Amino acid sequence: MVKEQLAILPENAEYENERNKPLPSLNHSLVQTRIILGLSQYQNIYNIASELSLQLDDWVSVPDISLLPKAPIDTQHNQIRVKEPPLCVIEILSPTQSLSDLTAKVSTYFEQGVKSCWLVLPGLDNIYVFEAPHQYEMYKKGETLKDKKLEITINVSPIFE
Repeated sequence: MVKEQLAILPENAEYENERNKPLPSLNHSLVQTRIILGLSQYQNIYNIASELSLQLDDWVSVPDISLLPKAPIDTQHNQIRVKEPPLCVIEILSPTQSLSDLTAKVSTYFEQGVKSCWLVLPGLDNIYVFEAPHQYEMYKKGETLKDKKLEITINVSPIFE
């Protein structure tokens, strides 16, 4: 019966239910890749993870990008859901997602111990770097993003070009 029900749901419903987030679009994917490339200069300080499954207390989330303290990969022991909060999470607004959903997630990430949150709005070509739930700086094309907590600076322009 469950398989029959899934068959009649829109194609993105299974993805969205599994990850608790909307199906990403082409622009979402390109922006996500370009942010990771911009962050790659910090891979000696942070592990950069894409689509990491988190279980922080009883809250499950899959941020688009997570920054974790640098540690070697233990290929012999894997974690399906990471229970330690990342240092930073980056969420990219999808076309079918509401901004209020993402800003609510920011508050929850901080409650769960995340130190920094970025919200990326591809339609406006802006990135908001949150230090706390209602405390943020906005960066746009032509500017240099600064995450003071993590001592990260990256050029915003290549992300949206």
